[in-house]
Amino acid sequence: MINRKIYTRRLSAVRRLMKRGRVGAMLLTSPHNVRYCSGFTGEDSFLLVGRRWVRLLTDGRFAEQARIECPHVKAIVRAGRMVDTVRDALAGRKVRFLGIEGDSMTVALRARLEKALGGVRIKPLSGEVESLRQVKDAGELAAIRRAVRTAEKAFRALVAGGARNFIGRSERRIAAELEYQMRLAGASAASFETIVAAGAHSALPHYRPGGTKIRRGDAVLIDFGAVVDGYCSDLTRVVFVGTIPPKFARIYEIVRLGQAAGIKAVRPGATCGSVDAAARAVISDAGYGEAFAHGLGHGLGLEVHEGPSLGRAVKQRLRAGMVVTVEPGIYLPGVGGVRIEDDVAVTGDGAEKLSTLSRRIEDMVLR
Repeated sequence: MINRKIYTRRLSAVRRLMKRGRVGAMLLTSPHNVRYCSGFTGEDSFLLVGRRWVRLLTDGRFAEQARIECPHVKAIVRAGRMVDTVRDALAGRKVRFLGIEGDSMTVALRARLEKALGGVRIKPLSGEVESLRQVKDAGELAAIRRAVRTAEKAFRALVAGGARNFIGRSERRIAAELEYQMRLAGASAASFETIVAAGAHSALPHYRPGGTKIRRGDAVLIDFGAVVDGYCSDLTRVVFVGTIPPKFARIYEIVRLGQAAGIKAVRPGATCGSVDAAARAVISDAGYGEAFAHGLGHGLGLEVHEGPSLGRAVKQRLRAGMVVTVEPGIYLPGVGGVRIEDDVAVTGDGAEKLSTLSRRIEDMVLR
């Protein structure tokens, strides 16, 4: 059942942003923001928000879908160009300034829009709706939990076959099997292109799986996530095929302890930089500071990467309802790398780790 109060509340927040930005209407073009503010999940559709009105601008392919998903929003089914539909929707509404999403609108579309609107001045407002999305409500948190459980179920199915399910198979095939298992478990998609990095490839944080076949004795880094009800999960584990390679036992334990310190530092009011620093200190004190080259984590929601950013010197403070990843890593070129990633919700007095997969190195060995 559609909860209209949720979208009423979100649209009210958008209108407060409009007032602050001094615009009479706001054109949402990011599909994630259109969904967040209306419930509509289709493509190629914009949401036009006025001070006391809202219109979904779509085309004939999505007319019935719009009626089902967001009956609380009047839809305008366009027959021609989108910019002309925006112009017609604004006709007679005395809008002098139209806010646009500077982060999602192309330069070409803006130029066409300016030409079509004539006297209406366009004012880019970047990251405004995204800032609202950082704090999740109960329904969003429940969806993220389902996305986490779905990804975990798929991972457990993947590793249940033990070493024989990995040896002789390519990184690409393992990635495909994991994504298949996520679909079987209820995901509508993978949150991103699954990373499966064997051996020395695991030293590349954003490696793309290829044809390299996995061998006994390899460490295999697996970064994966599922989309459920529009919301993402994002997890990383390193598994060891048969045995734990030399050097990996030490760096794995350092990363595990660093992640534990980072999760412990998550609480409302803490700065993002202080959370990063808590985990980074453990890794730096162990002598691997230079081998941890990325930020500690990022926000999670309708997009797999959204605010806030858990990075060095980030002064933004965490708030209850935010969901972040905590994913420290150590990467040794020519040897391999370890990253352990879990999804964490900021609660009223601390943090709740949403993921339940083991982080004990003994449990990561595939027999």
